[in-house]
Amino acid sequence: MSTRHSTRVVKNAGVCTGFLTVETTKPCEFVDITDTVEEAVGKSGISSGTALIFSRHTTAAIVISEAEPGLLRDMECMLERLAPEDADYEHNAMARTIPDEPENGHAHLHHLLLGASETVPVLEGCLYLGTWQRILLAELDGPRPREIIVQITGVTA
Repeated sequence: MSTRHSTRVVKNAGVCTGFLTVETTKPCEFVDITDTVEEAVGKSGISSGTALIFSRHTTAAIVISEAEPGLLRDMECMLERLAPEDADYEHNAMARTIPDEPENGHAHLHHLLLGASETVPVLEGCLYLGTWQRILLAELDGPRPREIIVQITGVTA
Protein backbone atom coordinates (compact mmCIF):
# COMPACT_ATOMS: atom_id res chain seq x y z
CA MET A 1 0.00 0.00 0.00
CA SER A 2 1.42 3.37 -0.95
CA THR A 3 1.14 6.65 0.92
CA ARG A 4 -1.87 8.65 -0.28
CA HIS A 5 -2.19 12.44 -0.17
CA SER A 6 -5.28 14.60 -0.61
CA THR A 7 -5.71 18.36 -0.23
CA ARG A 8 -8.31 21.10 -0.03
CA VAL A 9 -7.63 24.86 0.15
CA VAL A 10 -9.52 27.77 1.79
CA LYS A 11 -8.53 31.39 0.89
CA ASN A 12 -9.23 34.55 2.92
CA ALA A 13 -7.54 37.98 2.49
CA GLY A 14 -3.82 37.24 2.38
CA VAL A 15 -4.18 33.93 4.23
CA CYS A 16 -4.66 30.60 2.50
CA THR A 17 -5.16 27.42 4.49
CA GLY A 18 -4.68 24.01 2.95
CA PHE A 19 -5.74 20.75 4.57
CA LEU A 20 -3.58 17.78 3.63
CA THR A 21 -4.49 14.19 4.52
CA VAL A 22 -1.70 11.63 4.43
CA GLU A 23 -2.35 7.90 4.84
CA THR A 24 0.82 6.45 6.35
CA THR A 25 1.77 2.81 5.85
CA LYS A 26 4.27 1.95 8.63
CA PRO A 27 4.62 2.35 12.41
CA CYS A 28 7.55 4.74 11.90
CA GLU A 29 8.26 6.42 8.59
CA PHE A 30 9.22 9.73 7.03
CA VAL A 31 6.87 10.77 4.21
CA ASP A 32 8.03 13.48 1.80
CA ILE A 33 5.17 16.00 1.48
CA THR A 34 7.19 18.78 -0.18
CA ASP A 35 5.53 18.56 -3.59
CA THR A 36 2.05 18.61 -2.07
CA VAL A 37 2.93 21.63 0.10
CA GLU A 38 4.41 23.35 -2.97
CA GLU A 39 1.15 22.67 -4.82
CA ALA A 40 -0.83 24.33 -1.99
CA VAL A 41 1.49 27.35 -2.13
CA GLY A 42 0.89 27.60 -5.90
CA LYS A 43 -2.89 27.44 -5.43
CA SER A 44 -2.76 30.12 -2.71
CA GLY A 45 -1.83 32.98 -5.02
CA ILE A 46 0.61 34.23 -2.36
CA SER A 47 3.78 35.53 -4.02
CA SER A 48 5.76 36.55 -0.92
CA GLY A 49 5.27 35.41 2.67
CA THR A 50 5.56 32.26 4.74
CA ALA A 51 4.17 28.74 4.74
CA LEU A 52 3.44 27.12 8.09
CA ILE A 53 3.23 23.33 7.95
CA PHE A 54 1.57 21.93 11.10
CA SER A 55 0.73 18.40 12.26
CA ARG A 56 -2.54 18.10 14.18
CA HIS A 57 -1.25 15.05 16.07
CA THR A 58 0.90 14.36 19.13
CA THR A 59 2.45 11.28 17.52
CA ALA A 60 3.24 12.71 14.07
CA ALA A 61 5.75 15.50 13.51
CA ILE A 62 6.88 17.83 10.73
CA VAL A 63 10.60 18.15 9.99
CA ILE A 64 12.83 19.61 7.30
CA SER A 65 15.65 17.31 6.27
CA GLU A 66 17.28 15.65 3.33
CA ALA A 67 15.16 12.69 2.16
CA GLU A 68 18.07 10.36 1.40
CA PRO A 69 17.00 6.79 2.36
CA GLY A 70 20.07 6.05 4.49
CA LEU A 71 19.60 9.26 6.46
CA LEU A 72 15.91 8.47 6.99
CA ARG A 73 16.86 5.06 8.44
CA ASP A 74 19.47 6.78 10.65
CA MET A 75 16.78 9.16 11.95
CA GLU A 76 14.47 6.24 12.77
CA CYS A 77 17.31 4.48 14.61
CA MET A 78 18.21 7.65 16.54
CA LEU A 79 14.62 8.05 17.75
CA GLU A 80 14.50 4.38 18.83
CA ARG A 81 17.76 4.78 20.76
CA LEU A 82 16.54 7.93 22.54
CA ALA A 83 13.07 6.58 23.43
CA PRO A 84 12.84 2.83 22.79
CA GLU A 85 9.39 1.42 22.05
CA ASP A 86 9.80 -1.38 24.61
CA ALA A 87 10.76 0.88 27.56
CA ASP A 88 8.42 1.30 30.55
CA TYR A 89 6.46 4.57 30.11
CA GLU A 90 3.89 5.92 32.58
CA HIS A 91 1.69 6.90 29.62
CA ASN A 92 1.41 3.24 28.60
CA ALA A 93 -0.47 2.46 31.84
CA MET A 94 -3.54 4.07 30.24
CA ALA A 95 -3.71 1.12 27.84
CA ARG A 96 -4.47 -1.20 30.77
CA THR A 97 -7.60 0.76 31.76
CA ILE A 98 -8.89 2.43 28.56
CA PRO A 99 -10.15 0.16 25.75
CA ASP A 100 -8.32 0.58 22.41
CA GLU A 101 -5.72 2.93 23.95
CA PRO A 102 -2.33 2.16 22.37
CA GLU A 103 0.91 1.78 24.29
CA ASN A 104 2.60 4.67 22.51
CA GLY A 105 4.55 6.61 25.14
CA HIS A 106 7.65 6.30 22.95
CA ALA A 107 5.85 8.00 20.02
CA HIS A 108 4.84 10.98 22.17
CA LEU A 109 8.46 11.38 23.30
CA HIS A 110 9.68 11.15 19.70
CA HIS A 111 7.23 13.94 18.82
CA LEU A 112 8.57 16.03 21.68
CA LEU A 113 12.04 15.77 20.11
CA LEU A 114 10.90 16.65 16.57
CA GLY A 115 8.05 19.15 16.94
CA ALA A 116 4.66 19.82 15.42
CA SER A 117 5.53 22.39 12.74
CA GLU A 118 7.99 24.06 10.40
CA THR A 119 7.85 27.47 8.72
CA VAL A 120 9.28 28.04 5.24
CA PRO A 121 9.69 31.35 3.36
CA VAL A 122 7.62 31.82 0.19
CA LEU A 123 9.31 33.88 -2.54
CA GLU A 124 7.97 34.45 -6.06
CA GLY A 125 5.11 32.05 -5.30
CA CYS A 126 7.40 29.12 -4.38
CA LEU A 127 8.79 27.50 -1.24
CA TYR A 128 12.30 28.82 -0.66
CA LEU A 129 14.03 25.64 0.50
CA GLY A 130 17.70 24.75 0.29
CA THR A 131 19.00 22.39 -2.40
CA TRP A 132 18.53 19.17 -0.42
CA GLN A 133 15.82 20.30 1.99
CA ARG A 134 12.50 18.45 1.91
CA ILE A 135 9.43 18.77 4.14
CA LEU A 136 8.74 15.45 5.83
CA LEU A 137 5.85 14.11 7.84
CA ALA A 138 7.36 11.95 10.57
CA GLU A 139 4.92 9.16 11.37
CA LEU A 140 5.71 7.98 14.89
CA ASP A 141 2.76 5.69 15.73
CA GLY A 142 1.24 4.45 12.50
CA PRO A 143 -0.06 3.46 10.19
CA ARG A 144 -2.86 6.03 10.37
CA PRO A 145 -4.48 8.84 8.41
CA ARG A 146 -2.81 12.13 9.36
CA GLU A 147 -4.07 15.67 8.87
CA ILE A 148 -1.56 18.41 8.12
CA ILE A 149 -2.45 22.10 7.97
CA VAL A 150 -0.55 24.23 5.46
CA GLN A 151 -1.20 27.91 6.14
CA ILE A 152 0.32 30.39 3.69
CA THR A 153 0.30 34.06 4.65
CA GLY A 154 1.62 37.01 2.69
CA VAL A 155 0.93 39.23 -0.27
CA THR A 156 -0.35 38.36 -3.70
CA ALA A 157 1.39 39.40 -6.92
